[in-house]
Amino acid sequence: MAWQPAARAQEEARAGTPAIESPAFVEIRRTTDGIAHVLAGSWHALGRGVGYAQAQDALCTLAEAFVTYEGRRSWFFGPDGRPARDSTFGRPKNLDLDFFFRAFADAEVLAQYRAQQPAELNELIEGYAAGYNRYVADMRKTPRLASHRACARAAWVRNIDADDIFRRLYAAQIAGGYAHFIAEIAGAVPPQDRASAVAPARLALRERLAYRIGEREGVGSNMLAFGREATGESEAVLFGNPHWYWGGPDRFYQMHLTIPGRLNVAGAGFLGVPLVMIGFNEHVAWSHTVSAARRFGLFDLTLDEADPTRVRVDGQAEAMQARTLSVDVRQHGQLRRVTRTLYRTRLGPVVDLGGHHAAFGWGRSHALAIRDVNAQNFRVFRNFFYWNQARSLDDFVAIQRREAAVPWVNTVAIGRGDGRVWYGDVGAVPNVPDELRAACSTKLAKGFAQMDAITPVLDGSRSRCDWPSDARSVQPGAMPAVAMPGLLREDYVANMNDSYWLSNPRQPLEGFATVLGGERRALSLRGRMGHQIAAELMRETPTSAQALAVRVQSAVLTPRAYSAEKFKAELLAQACAQGMVALPVTGDTNAGAHARQVDVAPACRVLHRWSGRADADARGALLWDRFWAELEKIAGDSLYGVPFSNEAPLETPRAPRTEDGSVARALAAAVTAFAAKGQPLDAPLERHRFARTAQGAVPIYGGCGPQGYFTVACADEESAGDARMGPDALANSYLQVVTFGPVGVQAHTLLAHGQDEQALLGGRGAAPVVRYARKQWLRFPFSEAEIARDPGLRRSVLTP
Repeated sequence: MAWQPAARAQEEARAGTPAIESPAFVEIRRTTDGIAHVLAGSWHALGRGVGYAQAQDALCTLAEAFVTYEGRRSWFFGPDGRPARDSTFGRPKNLDLDFFFRAFADAEVLAQYRAQQPAELNELIEGYAAGYNRYVADMRKTPRLASHRACARAAWVRNIDADDIFRRLYAAQIAGGYAHFIAEIAGAVPPQDRASAVAPARLALRERLAYRIGEREGVGSNMLAFGREATGESEAVLFGNPHWYWGGPDRFYQMHLTIPGRLNVAGAGFLGVPLVMIGFNEHVAWSHTVSAARRFGLFDLTLDEADPTRVRVDGQAEAMQARTLSVDVRQHGQLRRVTRTLYRTRLGPVVDLGGHHAAFGWGRSHALAIRDVNAQNFRVFRNFFYWNQARSLDDFVAIQRREAAVPWVNTVAIGRGDGRVWYGDVGAVPNVPDELRAACSTKLAKGFAQMDAITPVLDGSRSRCDWPSDARSVQPGAMPAVAMPGLLREDYVANMNDSYWLSNPRQPLEGFATVLGGERRALSLRGRMGHQIAAELMRETPTSAQALAVRVQSAVLTPRAYSAEKFKAELLAQACAQGMVALPVTGDTNAGAHARQVDVAPACRVLHRWSGRADADARGALLWDRFWAELEKIAGDSLYGVPFSNEAPLETPRAPRTEDGSVARALAAAVTAFAAKGQPLDAPLERHRFARTAQGAVPIYGGCGPQGYFTVACADEESAGDARMGPDALANSYLQVVTFGPVGVQAHTLLAHGQDEQALLGGRGAAPVVRYARKQWLRFPFSEAEIARDPGLRRSVLTP
């Protein structure tokens, strides 16, 4: 594989169509920031190009992930270790992951997956495996390629086949369901088989359910789409921005995929996926945000009094399906085999949540089964396959409604020459109408609802309480598309991870089942910030889609904190009323008598001067973030004097309570926390929120969602020990602003974490990170002429 000069690209651009020598032809063109444009003569060849390109940039991440999906982590990394990076399934112990993937991504599932895909998609997947293997072979015989990959000679870097890709796809589709409870499913055992009590869970159940994906706060996204009322013409503008993992197997990878006359799509997809999941082609552009809908449900099982592996259904006892599996383990130089039996009922596998609360554990009379609607949703990636080729906005929406396959995200889309914008939470959702939920409730279900009102918990002892099948549904037990929310508008639609309810404040979506996320509930501060940005852009005089796209690019990267814009003045008026604040000593039973005096006057001066934005050089943003966190901790649900009103959802709740002294104590606690770290109150953000790259420390702007930052940058301080933005960060990831015009696609993109897995570890590929830090949107080279003119163009033909 050799890099070719750009002269041929310029000739092809003048001709308007790239030259394809044969169906086996595949060429990888790299443009500015290392973006891979894969040009191929067939689906298999395209897959080879994508597999090769992703392995070039992320071999070690991919190789470890394929070990995970195969269920062999305990052999290579030991049973008690955990994955190196976070992902949609968190970081369970290796042994639990091994048993889970062996049980659920088994041969039967892989066969079903393959059987339900179009032949062309199966060819693409086969090609990806071949391309990945080709790079592994090239690396092993070419020292230069291996020199910058720490895993190059590792035993766990191995060849793969199509089954590995199907396992990878399965891992992605269950992210909103089974993936929440891998350890609790893989470790569920009958009460008489337990050697000891159920181990405590790593996260409280309420907290885990609040994180709709993964095990950390912050996974989500923003998206806005503006129609003809905002642009003044029959074109729309789309902004999409997942707040996602900067490292690990679910990191976004940017690419452009072309088969002349058949496919021409660009955007980003997860590593290991040979399709664009968020992006654009010549006719449509789309994006996603994590949905508030539940993609799984629980069933309260009544067990046989004599045998806790038998379930009573309609008065009759049924034996659970017991499946015994073995995993080979290597630990401390010793090899051994571990065997477990996993249990499944007609309603789904048993899940033992006793580590959260004894009532939710597997006892002698009751247990819980979990059903994930996406476990049998093998339409997910064929939906993306069809979207990649969509010919219009109407075509795009029709695909979404026909497949009802989107696994755990909302969708916003626009079309070329179309002044409408589309929002839909149309996909795979349990068919649990509120009437069924009420009729099939149990005492346990009522207790669970006090903690989480969205997850359906139904009576598993009555067969009529299973999710009903609907003739209009494409999958048994799934909600039909006609029962899910969708909205076409000509002004704007938006979602910032709140429910579907207020996708447009002029037309609330109401009357849907609770399992879809709920209605008439307070929006997050980030959600309110997003709607405020949309309203500000809508108030400007419409000129053109191109002009609006420029304004959107600026607005979405301005790191405004909604909490500061709305509440800073009144909070500081109370917190700063007195220079000295009495702060109770934590843990002191007589805290009132031993309160320490904290001087908050310097903090007040810092915050009064602060602009309310988290720019890299901002002094006060770090202090405000800590102040707000302390305020929420102290004041809790009583923070606001004016509660939420569904009559004024974008203005309430408001008026923080200031009369009880909690605001002053929160500021004093923040000052004390800074002093304990030896951190100046006016420390600039860039000293604490930055990425380490080969080009040095790169300051990163933005903040976390709870403070209402629309521009998100959240470090994993627990793992990193500071606010460094490395592979464990959750933040703006792939960003796109797309519109259409007389010459076709006009897209600007950013990839905040870079293409290469080493970009945030001081290795190669830091240019996209630097670009993001400088807010320098990249005009995406989509046409052949743009690719030919790109100053960073490099070409390589991947010979058979």
